[in-house]
Amino acid sequence: MSARSFTDRDIHLALDGELPEDERAAYQIWLEANPDMKAKSLRFAADNAALRNLFAGVLEEPVPARLATVVNGDGARRKQATPWWRMVAAASLLIAGGLGGYLAGMSGLGMGGDSDDRMAQLAIAAHQTFASDKNRPVEVDGSDQAYLTGWLSKRTGLTLVAPDLSKDGFTLLGGRLVPADGATAALMLYADADGNRISVYVVAEGTERSKGTFTLASGGPEAVYWQDEGYGCAIVGTLPPEQMGTVARNAYKQLIAGAART
Repeated sequence: MSARSFTDRDIHLALDGELPEDERAAYQIWLEANPDMKAKSLRFAADNAALRNLFAGVLEEPVPARLATVVNGDGARRKQATPWWRMVAAASLLIAGGLGGYLAGMSGLGMGGDSDDRMAQLAIAAHQTFASDKNRPVEVDGSDQAYLTGWLSKRTGLTLVAPDLSKDGFTLLGGRLVPADGATAALMLYADADGNRISVYVVAEGTERSKGTFTLASGGPEAVYWQDEGYGCAIVGTLPPEQMGTVARNAYKQLIAGAART
C-alpha cells in the first residue's frame, strides 16, 4: 500500500501533537521531500511561538466569573445579545488571518510596522521555536562549517560565514533555514557552557541602513538588529544587555567582513 498524501491540515495536526503516531514517520519523510511544505511548517511553528509569547501573561488566567456565568447559561439574557455562533465565527476568522496580518494591525505593543521591526519579530519567533528544542534545534550540525555556510548561502542568496563567538563563550551548534517575508532566512544557533543559547538570523534585505534593539511587548528575548550592505541581521538572546550588545556587534562585524571577502 502506498503512503497517503499529506496536506496543510496534517502540518497543523503535527504541530499540535495530534497527528497519529503511526503516520509520523511517513509525514516526516514527506516533509523532507517537499521543501515548500517544510518551509510552511517552520513558518506556522514560528507564528505559533510568537502568539504564545505575546499572550503568555493571560493564557493561564482563570475565566472571569461573569463570563463563566454566561457560558453556563446562568446569567440573565440581554436583548439583542450577539449569538454565540457569531462570536465563534469572528474568532475563527481572526485566527485564520494568520500572525502576519495580526501583527500588522497591532499598535501600542512595541511592534512597529517597518521592515526592521518585522524582521526582528520573525527572528525572535524563530529563536523561541528552535533555541529551546533539545532534540533537533538545527538541520545541519556546526562541525562542518564550510558545508553549513555553503548550504545556507546557496539557499538565502547571501555570502555567509558562521561568526566565531568563542571569545564570548559561545560554540556553534549548527544552522537551519527559516521562513522570512517572501524570502528564506538563515538561522545559526550558539550555546555557552551554562546552556544559554543565542541565535544569528540573517536574511537578504534592502540597502537602507538602520540598527536598533527590539523586544516583544510581553517580554522575552531581545533582538539586536542591523540592516546594511544588503544584509538584514538580528542576534537574539536573553543575555544581560551589555553582554548581548557585545556578542551582537562581534557577530555582525564578522558577517560583514565575510561578505566583503567575496
